[in-house]
Order: sequence, then structure tokens, then C-alpha cells
Amino acid sequence: MDIVARVKGIITKPKDEWVKIKEEPSNITTLFTSYAVILAAIPAVASFIGRAFIGYSVPFVGWIRMGVGRALLYAIFSYIFSLIGVYIIGLIIYFLAPSFSSKKDNIQAMKLAVYSMTPAWVAGVLYIIPLLGFLVIIASLYGLFLLYLGFSTPLMDTPKDKVLVYFIVTVVISIVVLVILGVILGSIFAAGYVARTF
Repeated sequence: MDIVARVKGIITKPKDEWVKIKEEPSNITTLFTSYAVILAAIPAVASFIGRAFIGYSVPFVGWIRMGVGRALLYAIFSYIFSLIGVYIIGLIIYFLAPSFSSKKDNIQAMKLAVYSMTPAWVAGVLYIIPLLGFLVIIASLYGLFLLYLGFSTPLMDTPKDKVLVYFIVTVVISIVVLVILGVILGSIFAAGYVARTF
């Protein structure tokens, strides 16, 4: 797979790219090793640079930077949690499929989860300047649009009248899961469990 062409295609011509993706033979291992693990590293590396070397402003505290060790650990944990989150979203899509008269296909479900994360991962480079991090949220909203287009292609062979509800239920459950993962990650570092020695 040409990763650059795939990124460009899914961001600029998503309808056409989803059609290609649907017909493309793949497996979960390849999806993750040749795409997800590479792109998910972008926000992790950018976050490390931004937190350790650039810093960010905290109201009533001032400009702060993490220590290099703590920023590195944060980047590693956020990278791992990002991949876990995408895998869980793929499982959510897979297990919800029968409820929406869709084909229960774990490969297509993972394709939906992985490729719809592309805008957020690519925009993650903005974490180099932590103050621009909010733009990653905007890119993530575009990722939701891509997810909807993937459902409507339809990758999961979902009837047209059930696409919107399938999409909404998937997004709601996924947000809950991602918030839980974010809270776990945040609490680890807020409490300083892993970072005390750095």
C-alpha cells in the first residue's frame, strides 16, 4: 500500500477512496502495521516535542514544559492508547453490525475505524505547538464525516435507511470509550504515578 496516496485519497476524495478500500484485500495485522502504527506516531512524536521543548501556557501558572522523560512517557502512553482506541472502535462497528442489518465483517469494520482516523493523525503534527492542539479537534470532526461516508459506501453492506443510526450509535459509544481512555491516561500523569522518577 502506498501510504501517502492513501492519506491523500481518503482526505481529498473520500467517496472514491472508500470504494477502493472496500474492494481491497487486507487483514487486521496489515492495516495496523502498514498504516495505523505509522500515522498514529505523528501526534505522539509531535506531542513529545511540544510538551518537552516548546511548552504551553496554563492559566494562573504561566508557561510550563514537561521534563523530557515525562513527555516521552506521555507520548508513548498516548500512542499505545490511540491504537487501542482505534481497535476498540473497529470492534464496536463489528459487534453492532447485526443490529443494523449489516454484514458482520471484522476486516471492513477495522478499515472503517482505521482510515477514518487519518485526518486526526495527520493533523496531530500541530501538537508540536501545543496551543494549536484545538485544530486537531477540527480535523477529528472531518474524520467523523469520513466515517459516515464509509458507512454509506457501504463498507458494512448497511441498508441506506440504517446508515445514519448505525453511524450515530457507533460515534456515541466510541466517544464514551475514548473519554474513558483519556481519563485513564490523564489520571496516570496527573497523579504522577509513572512520572515521579523523571
